[in-house]
Amino acid sequence: MGKDREIFWGWFIVAGAFFVMAINYGARYCFGVFLKPLAEDLSWSRSVISLAATINIALYSIGAIFVGRMLDRIAPRWIITAGAALAAAGYILTGFIDTPFAFCITYGLLVGLGTTGMGVVACTSSVGKWFIKKRGLAIGITSTGISFGTIILTPLAGYVVNFFGWRTGLIALGLIIFFIGLIVSQTLLRKTNPEAHGLLPDGDKTAIPHQASPPQTAGKISTRIIFKDSRFWTLAICQGLAFMVTMSVFVHQVAYATDNGIGNIAAASSLAAISLTGFIGQFFYGWFSDRIRDPKYSFCLASSFMLVSMILLINARSVGGLYCFALLFGFGYGSLAPVVPIVAAHRFGRHVLGSIYGLLTFFIGAGGSIGPILGGFIYDHFGSYRYLWLINIFVLIFITLAILTLKKGKPLEQPND
Repeated sequence: MGKDREIFWGWFIVAGAFFVMAINYGARYCFGVFLKPLAEDLSWSRSVISLAATINIALYSIGAIFVGRMLDRIAPRWIITAGAALAAAGYILTGFIDTPFAFCITYGLLVGLGTTGMGVVACTSSVGKWFIKKRGLAIGITSTGISFGTIILTPLAGYVVNFFGWRTGLIALGLIIFFIGLIVSQTLLRKTNPEAHGLLPDGDKTAIPHQASPPQTAGKISTRIIFKDSRFWTLAICQGLAFMVTMSVFVHQVAYATDNGIGNIAAASSLAAISLTGFIGQFFYGWFSDRIRDPKYSFCLASSFMLVSMILLINARSVGGLYCFALLFGFGYGSLAPVVPIVAAHRFGRHVLGSIYGLLTFFIGAGGSIGPILGGFIYDHFGSYRYLWLINIFVLIFITLAILTLKKGKPLEQPND
């Protein structure tokens, strides 16, 4: 087979990132499956358990800043390998904890830092550097790994917890993350960007003007310049709040369902239902963003779906109602992973995507860390999640309107001295 017919390496990056995101986020979104069994077995409040999830997300978001900076300089395989090893250790050790402090260290600290190295910053930023014309499609395909992993792992976790206990379930997740993360990162994610290997974005044979090689300083943009840009703050606030809503749902939805008399496996499988339509949404919003003049409208559409679904959830008392919510919410939530890097690259430029996305993920994670602890606090004080879902509804109304104010502007460049 001639060289012209070789598969563009960018698609191997897509495949590797897909599987890494599948195991990383599939395991993360299993947390809700463990919440109630863990609380009942150890006699802990939901606020205490949710605190570990909040620490996890907070450290994930802080680590994203450093991961983003490193990705602009080195191959992603070493970052992902280290992340997989640390996260796997955290999950396995969590299977042996007996105190809230130990839980916060193993799940909050170790898993939180480990999943940073396997997260959306490492994966979608790596993919984004290999594509321009097909960036939306490539990131959309990559992002479907989140839903694929959740579809596979949440029912599996629900089954294992139901028949073998929550400790066995956590150990199993750790082993899956370690072996798959190590193999995939070392085989498919070895290269940084096409230019470093004599290639062009999208596998093109001839450069076109907007693919011209950037100046060497382009990947070293100053944080001060980023923070002075109002577009950054619009994205950070909207996405941070969206992630707050998402994490409150993923952590507390299963407990909410079982509190309303829905069976454990059916409740756990509702997370898989979210991921089923999330899978469709992740592909759709990536594809759709390539075909509209401004990808911010993809996010506006998605937040509208999430808003309608939260109105359904607040009244859901049956399996049918729960699954109607889950399918709608999933299609909206599916936008979060692909649209953020697409909009960031569209606004700020491809070659600073790692740095920009890392900083954005810090603020996204800061918002997300509020969701679990807020839900635990509300439940412990009111005996219900109703006020949590009402807060989510008002937040989604704000997001849907605020994202429309996002300006286009010009890509960022480091000023010359």
